[in-house]
Amino acid sequence: MPIWGDRLLAAGGAPVTVPRDPARDAARDELLNADYHRHDPSLLQRVLDWVNQHLTDALSTLSGGGTSGTTGLIFFLVVAVLIAAGVWWRLGAPKRAARTVLGVYGTDGPRTADQHRADADRHAAAGRWADAVREQMRALVRALEERTLLDVRPGRTADEAAAEAGRALPEHATALAAAARTFDDIAFGERTADQAAYESLRDLDRALERTRPTLAPAPGGAA
Repeated sequence: MPIWGDRLLAAGGAPVTVPRDPARDAARDELLNADYHRHDPSLLQRVLDWVNQHLTDALSTLSGGGTSGTTGLIFFLVVAVLIAAGVWWRLGAPKRAARTVLGVYGTDGPRTADQHRADADRHAAAGRWADAVREQMRALVRALEERTLLDVRPGRTADEAAAEAGRALPEHATALAAAARTFDDIAFGERTADQAAYESLRDLDRALERTRPTLAPAPGGAA
């Protein structure tokens, strides 16, 4: 039955007067008919359109001054942070965390310094530079443990060993830190090993053998 103002038209065309409230309710019900909304955008599409519009407005005001430019910049930064958070949530934390889980000896555990050196030499002779670097760094750390310059501690990382050894052998502290970085970069696949990297660690190992540790001063400053 068609609606006209506060009246309904009967089938014969004669107006039928109805109260205002029922007429309004009837009109509202008619407009809620699903046939009128089949082509409306979905809720997700409306949200995306809203974000896109505000992002476009923000970008258009970045070159402007005053409050509008500042507001646009803030909105843009907020969107960038949200995108970064989404990527972080999807991909997880960087893989560098693995370095703090595995110690310098990996899952095999330590052997003697000489055994590690022999394995490093064998890998180097075969051109397996990554394995040579790993074993040479292990030989270096194990030698310091055997000299009691480092305590034996399972799970110690190359970075931790370098920092602790650098306090006992301060003249080699910089070289030890560089050696630890080299070991990490190669052992965890971020850098290609080469002969120079291996020889640098081997030479440092030999230099450390010839270096006497710096003794801490006695309490009270006594000589």
